[in-house]
Parts: sequence; C-alpha cells; structure tokens
Amino acid sequence: MTPKIQNLLTRSVTGALFVVAVICSFYYGPLTFAFFFGLVTLLSVREFCRITQTQDSIQTNAFICSVAGLYLFLAFWAYMSGMVGGGIFIPYLLTLLYLLVSELYLKRPSPLGNWAFTMLGQMYVALPFALLNALAFQSAPHSSLGVEYRFMIPLSIFFFLWASDSGAYCFGSMFGRHKLFPRISPNKSWEGSVGGGLVALAVSQLLATYDASLDRMGWMGLALVVVIFGTWGDLVESLIKRQLGIKDSGNILPGHGGMLDRFDSSLLAIPAALIYLYTLQIL
Repeated sequence: MTPKIQNLLTRSVTGALFVVAVICSFYYGPLTFAFFFGLVTLLSVREFCRITQTQDSIQTNAFICSVAGLYLFLAFWAYMSGMVGGGIFIPYLLTLLYLLVSELYLKRPSPLGNWAFTMLGQMYVALPFALLNALAFQSAPHSSLGVEYRFMIPLSIFFFLWASDSGAYCFGSMFGRHKLFPRISPNKSWEGSVGGGLVALAVSQLLATYDASLDRMGWMGLALVVVIFGTWGDLVESLIKRQLGIKDSGNILPGHGGMLDRFDSSLLAIPAALIYLYTLQIL
C-alpha cells in the first residue's frame, strides 16, 4: 500500500468516526452533548495555547486557560438548560481577572502578548463552543424548567459545513480556476466555494422537509450564513497558522491534524448562526 493511499484511508476512517461522534453527541441527549463538546472545548483551548507558545516570549497558562474554557462551556450548559442562574459565571470572570492581574507579578518578557493570546483563546475558541448551548436549548413554556433540548439546529451547522466542504472539494477539483484568497489559502477557489454553498442549500431543503424548526426560507438563510462565515472561519485559522509558521494545529486526529483544524469553520459559523436566528425572532 502506497503512503498516499494509506494517508487517504487514515483520513477517511478518522473523518467517518469524527462525523459519527458529533452526530451521536447531539442525538443521545444533553448529557452526551455536554460531555463531548466540553471535551472538545478543553482540548481546543489547550491546543490554541500550545501553538501560540511557539512564538518567542509568549507564556500563557495553558492549564488555567483550558479549564476556564471548559468551565465556560459547562456554565452556559447549566444556565441555558434552566438549572442555575447567572451567578454560575462568577468563577469564570474571577479566573479572567486572575489571568490579567497575575501578569503584574510574574515578570514575564511579554505581558501584553500573554494577555492578548489568553483572551483570544477564550473569545475565539471557548466562547463559540459555549454558544452551542444557546442553540441547543430552546424556550418551552410547557417544560418544568421553561426550556427543552433540541439538537437539530446546532447539529445542522455541522451538516452545512460538511456539505459545503465536500461540495467545495468536488467543484473546486473539477472547475476551480479563480483563487478565492491566494494570500492565505491558495487551494480555495471561487468555483469550489459556490459549489459548496449550493450543496449546503440542497441539504437545507432536506432538513426543511423533515424538521419544522424553521421554514424553507429560514433553513436556506441559515445554510448561507453558516457557509459564508464557515469559509471565513477556515481562512481565519489558516491566517493564524501562517502567522505562527505551522502547518497543522496539532496531531490528535490522524490524517486531519488538530482539533482546531477540524472545528475552525464552526468557530465563526456558530456565533453567526446564533445572531441570524435571534434576528429572525426579532423580525
């Protein structure tokens, strides 16, 4: 077996297991959702801290940042599920204050850089995963807690991203001529992006047939938002890796790199989807 074929098989097996894990984490209820994405948050923030520490003089506290990211996710989960009040966020805020104030005493060579990467890890990585809870728990007056767990909308974000990635690869391979963003990601093309968007729109109509959470136009709009911001999310992570001089964010997923390499698109798509859905409610 040639190395190329072996790598393709490794990527395929890892990718299939990854898709199954994400789907099952949502499908089997709020506890599996919390466990899986809590673990994803922890590993992703830790990975972000690790890659930023490749820069000279940057010294972030990976352990505290990772635990803080996990706590933020679980705090959102408990708050959005109606089990606790807003006070659950106080320990997280105290941790952020500690990470800021501690730089006054540690006498590290680049406190400003440490602050910047510490806060970026929370805002760019931990917060989007935490916001999945705002999508998963919806108002339900008939419930004793006033909310209920509905997994289809947050899961649809990943459906749209996977459909877009697959469509972009196929259309880009066959028709790709015009580079989308050659300075950051030379392999992406406009043709691939448009093709990926069309595939995601088709998936949105399938979801509209089987799920009444949104009407057909609502699902279509959500798919477009996810595709556009997912593409930007991919480019943002590519820019970060280019600036840091690394190829992959990690090696935890054989053939796919690190956690950030797999979830990069969702880090912008999740908050954008939340804004879109809240805007629909207002309108």
